[in-house]
Amino acid sequence: MKILSFIKRKIKTILQRMKRFFSIIIYKFYCKKFTLDSNKILFLSASRESLTGNFLFVYEELKKNYAYDMHFVLKKRLNEKQSIKEKIHLMKQIATSKYILLDDFYPLIYALKLRKGTELIQLWHAMGAFKTVGYSRMGKVGGPSVKSLTHKNYTATIVSSENIRKNYAEAFDISIDKVHALGIPRTDIFFDKDYKKNIQAQLKKKYPFIKNKKVILFAPTFRGNGQKTAYYNFDWLDFNKIKEKLQKDYIFLIKLHPFIINKPDIIDHKFYFDLSDEREINDLLFITDILITDYSSVIFEYSFFKKPVVFFIPDYQEYVESRDFYYDFDKYMYGSTAKNTKSLIEEIKKEKVDIKKIKEFYTYFCSACDGKSTARVVKNLIVNKK
Repeated sequence: MKILSFIKRKIKTILQRMKRFFSIIIYKFYCKKFTLDSNKILFLSASRESLTGNFLFVYEELKKNYAYDMHFVLKKRLNEKQSIKEKIHLMKQIATSKYILLDDFYPLIYALKLRKGTELIQLWHAMGAFKTVGYSRMGKVGGPSVKSLTHKNYTATIVSSENIRKNYAEAFDISIDKVHALGIPRTDIFFDKDYKKNIQAQLKKKYPFIKNKKVILFAPTFRGNGQKTAYYNFDWLDFNKIKEKLQKDYIFLIKLHPFIINKPDIIDHKFYFDLSDEREINDLLFITDILITDYSSVIFEYSFFKKPVVFFIPDYQEYVESRDFYYDFDKYMYGSTAKNTKSLIEEIKKEKVDIKKIKEFYTYFCSACDGKSTARVVKNLIVNKK
C-alpha cells in the first residue's frame, strides 16, 4: 500500500509539472506574439468567483474615474478544474495585461517569469498581521521550501499600517519598498455613514430573526495547512448548552472561513443561523453586537466598531506551535478569552469592552485606513505607474 501511495504521489507530481510546463510555453508564445497592453487590467483569483472584497472597491473606483480595459478570471477554489481552452485564454490574459491584481495565493502565476513592465499587485484579502503566512512559516509544516518561488514576483502589495510593512515583506520575501501602507480598500465602508445605515436596513430585512435580539457572530478561521485541507473542529463547542444559556436575549450567527467545508451538526435553526454564504464578512459586522473569533484577521476590521470580542481559543498552545503569530498574542487581545463552552458563555454575558486597548490596537495595525484607501491604492499602484 505504501508503494502504491508513493507511485500515485509521483504520478500526480509529474502531471502537475507537465501542466505547469504547458502553461509556461503558452505564456511565452503570447508574450512573443502580442505586446503588453498598457491599458489592460486583469483581476485574478482562485478563492472568489465574483467581484467582492478589495477587488470590488478597486473595480468600482477604476470604472468611475478612469478608462481602463478590465478583465476577470475568477474561480472559487484552487482545485476547480479548467479546460485547456480556459487555460490558454488565461495565459493570453496574463501575457498581455499591464496590471495583474491578485487577492490571495495563486500558484500558477509564481511559475511564470513575467515580462518586463508587468505590474503584479497583491491586494491581500486579509488585513493586519496576525497568524504567520508565507515565508514567515519557513521550517513549519505547510510552510514554503527554500527553493519556492511563491509570492516573490509581486511588484507591489498593500498593508493597513506602516508598522506592519516589515511583516509582509518577510511573508512574501520581497523588499520592503514594494510594501505600501495605503490602507485596505474594503474598509472604506466603515467611514461611510450612508452605507452603514443602508446595509443595516438591508440585513435586518433579509434576516428578520435578528430583531430585538443581541447578535453574536461566530467567525473562526480554518485549521489545516491551506485551502485543500481546511476544517474546523466543532466538537470544541457544546451548541446545546450555548443555546440553553443564551437564547433568551441573543441570536447566534455563524460565518465560517470560505475554506472550511465541514459544517456544525446543529438541529435547531431558531437560535443558530449559518450565514457562511455571505462572501464578505464586513457587512455582517454592522449588525454584530458581540464577535466570537480566534486567530482570524476579522479582529482588525472589528476594531473599527469598538464592541465586545471573545477570543475562543481551545487549541491555543497547539496553534502557536504549528502556526504562531507575528506578535505576542497579548498584542492582539483587545477582548476576553475563552477555552471551553462554559467560559465562552460567561465572557459573552460580560460584554467586556476595553476602549483604551482597542484604540492602541487600531493605531498600531490599522492607522492607514481612513475611508480613502481605495482611491490611494488605485492612484499609487495603477494610475501613477502608467
